[in-house]
Amino acid sequence: MIVFAERLKELRKEKDLTQKEIANKLGVSRVAYTNWENGKREPNIERFVKLADYFNVSIDYLVGRKNHRK
Repeated sequence: MIVFAERLKELRKEKDLTQKEIANKLGVSRVAYTNWENGKREPNIERFVKLADYFNVSIDYLVGRKNHRK
């Protein structure tokens, strides 16, 4: 899911957060979060929901099914 990784990184940078900061806010390790941004792993559905809620976007936007955020 390359689109997911790219959008996740873009959203984090828009909030001017480090990977460690966002990982802490989501309750995951920095390594887990970094793997998501690098496209090596994907979060479970629970984490997808938390990410979408935190960044105020739809899950469809996160995974590249839609190009508008909501």
